This record gives sequence, structure tokens and C-alpha cells, in this order.
Amino acid sequence: MNLKLSRPLAFFDLETTGVQVGKDKIIEICVLKVAPDGTEDCKTWRINPGIPIPKQSSDIHGITDDMVKDCPKFGDLALEIYNFIKDADLSGYNSNRFDLPLIAEEFLRTDIDFDMKNRRSIDVQSVFFKMEPRTLTAAYKFYCNKELIGAHGAEADTRATYEILKAQVERYEILKNDSQFLADFTQPTQPNADLAGMIKFDAQGEEIFNFGKHKGKKVIEVMAKEPGYYGWIQNADFPLYTKKILTAIKLRNFNG
Repeated sequence: MNLKLSRPLAFFDLETTGVQVGKDKIIEICVLKVAPDGTEDCKTWRINPGIPIPKQSSDIHGITDDMVKDCPKFGDLALEIYNFIKDADLSGYNSNRFDLPLIAEEFLRTDIDFDMKNRRSIDVQSVFFKMEPRTLTAAYKFYCNKELIGAHGAEADTRATYEILKAQVERYEILKNDSQFLADFTQPTQPNADLAGMIKFDAQGEEIFNFGKHKGKKVIEVMAKEPGYYGWIQNADFPLYTKKILTAIKLRNFNG
């Protein structure tokens, strides 16, 4: 079956130096771009992160410092990658929690104003965890009845994610074959205002902090009572996309 898409859907997977969005870097990215007519275009980039790859990370994905030493930096590839996905919605496995925040961070580091405002995200892991909580390898076996050869390689994981989503839509009657429905279905119960979940929306649709001493408080109220909190976040080790959203809230409410 083909997914019913109103615009291209770009499945992607990252291999990275670690799991800290504000600190770690991408070393491999694969994007499988699926057009509304089902046509596929797959590209993979190997990247020199500019920092050492920890052994514990290399043990998972098999990529070492020596393997990337002659590869381009993300900044050299950023525009090419961005142009490939700029007209597409995005999908991945655990992408809402990790891959999206990290790729946004990488784009913003290179001054590409990446934004999710007019773009849907479909997290295949979220569908799976709501229906059959397991890992990517188990999901591939469960939904596609296949063994995942080459797990933790970006292209193998990316293609498996695409096949799993198609099988999920075919399996569950509750799932509509529609990218907007799937994007809505995979969002957290309390939606994020940023990508890392540091700022969320409350029941009234207002932004609230989701960390630290002001957790659960409205962002605009904190900014009004404690203006220095904004400056502290901007100068601390928070994801750039979170800082971008916080700045937009500040400009919208206090610079009019």
C-alpha cells in the first residue's frame, strides 16, 4: 500500500556522537523522501562532527573517528540537506524526542532558520508504543515479519521506519491513511511548543515551562516577574530551537 500524502514525507534517521541535544553532533544522516505518488528518493550523508566520537557511541553504530576524519562538516552539507527536506513533512523513529531537536540544533548552529511551524512530524515510535510497546527491531519483526539486517545503520533504520508506518496504517483501523491525522496521533498528550519539550502548551494553548523551578508556570508570567530568567536561558546550555521559541514569545508579548 501507499501512504496517502498531501505533500512529500521525509523519513530520516541520525547516528550521533551521543544523546545530548545541546552538545552532541550528527555523524550520519539518511533521508528517505517519499512523494505523494509513492516515488522514493533516498540520500545518506556521512559527517565529520568536529568532536571525538565516544567509544560507547561507536560500539552502537560502528562509526569511528577514523571513518569520518575526511568527511565534510555539517555546515558544508547543511544547505543541501535543508533543500532536500524543505518541502516535506518529517517522520522518524523516536524523532519527536531526539532526531528532530538535534537536526534543528545543527541547522540553527549553521544559521539556517529551521522551523516546524508549517510542517508536520510523524513519530513512528509513538504509534508503536501506543499500540505495541517495543523496540525498532521488534517493531519491524512484529509489523513486517522481517529481521532488521543492519540495525543502527542510518539507511537500514530509515527504510525499516518507512515500512513499519505503512504496515501500522494497514493494520489498525483507527489509523487514517492521512499525514495530518498521523502527525496529530503521534504528538504527546500535552503538546510541545519547542522540539525538546522544554516548553509546552497548557490546556488553554499558552506556553508553560516544563523544567526547573518554574515548571508548570506560564512563560509570559515568568518573564514579566523575572526578566533575568530569559537571559539566563539564552546564555545557558539549552537547545537553540528552545531559545528561538522563547525569543519569539518574548517579542510577541513584550516588544509590541
